Amino acid sequence: MIAASARPGPRIAYVLPTRDRPETLARTVAALERLPRHDAQVVVVDNASSVPPRLPVELHNGLPVTLLHRDRNEGAAARNAGALASDPSCDWLVMLDDDSHPLSIGVLDALREAPADAGAVQAEILLPAAAGSARHEAGGLPEVFIGCGVAIRRRAFIDAGGYDPSFNYYAEEYDLAAKLLLAGWRVTIDRRFVVMHEKTDAGRDMNLILRRLVRNNTWVMLRYAPRGERGAEIRRTIARYGRIALKERAETGYAAGLLDLARTALRQPRREMPRLLWERFIGLDAARRALENAGPIRRAALLAPGKNEHVVRAALMERGVRVVGDPDSADALVIGTLSPGPALDALAAHAARADGPRVIAPLSFRAPASLAAAA
Repeated sequence: MIAASARPGPRIAYVLPTRDRPETLARTVAALERLPRHDAQVVVVDNASSVPPRLPVELHNGLPVTLLHRDRNEGAAARNAGALASDPSCDWLVMLDDDSHPLSIGVLDALREAPADAGAVQAEILLPAAAGSARHEAGGLPEVFIGCGVAIRRRAFIDAGGYDPSFNYYAEEYDLAAKLLLAGWRVTIDRRFVVMHEKTDAGRDMNLILRRLVRNNTWVMLRYAPRGERGAEIRRTIARYGRIALKERAETGYAAGLLDLARTALRQPRREMPRLLWERFIGLDAARRALENAGPIRRAALLAPGKNEHVVRAALMERGVRVVGDPDSADALVIGTLSPGPALDALAAHAARADGPRVIAPLSFRAPASLAAAA
């Protein structure tokens, strides 16, 4: 067991929803129990499981446990009830899934030193070795967190209204991150806060997932994209999830999501982001700053293209950098994704290169965690 820090830390509440996965929940609670004693509580929100879970009122390491039972499945919005049930003296809500857990209490140092305007601090989210070649969870952006590993200031979460219940699951983090940014907060990443996502497959229906992905992500664009960007972003979003639906053989769910979208598009609340805020939200601001810090580049090839590749290309074009297809003709390899996890995987895969062009990530990471390297 890792020794707790001698310095006083912020008071936190671990908030996690669960539904019909008792074995998974038991493993996660056991992982929380293995952490050193620290000033925290655990709030588990049961989303109307067929057999309600049973938990102790206190873990062996002294963490008190609150178990809430909801009358219906509220999806990610069950976290709202967990936030309200947390002790009002808590500074931060550490959001987990029932299959994710922190690997250490490094989150305390991350939160203790978080900037005053940080409304949320993203974790470095790892996957089990059995997940394949990827070591990190995919998804998210520099200022859009992933719900299974993020700490959110309690007052910022409550003031923003928490998660929108209409999203259920998928892209609800984008909606909440947008609300935090509009309220004047920032979202940061700190690799001292390390979370393992076991990514249990039980209950995952790809048709249902694609139905929500295309609907919910397009809702985000309808709500927040500036007028001049909205049409292009909607088309790009619909096309992206069409490709994913084909890959996952979930065309039926994708088609149902498009029908859902047609029925609900006009009802989406419109909160258009100012241009500079939108550029932070999509990661363009982070890409600009990272490329500026990287120094002169004349020709760049994209490495591991992925989430918001078009934004990375736009940042390169603004600097007059020519994007080439042949890495051997480039003086830099720029990682072509703004999703923190895949960017870290790409960095790790090319860190040992003794020759060839240098590798540049279009976003920055705070304080590499020794635990992440060892996990």
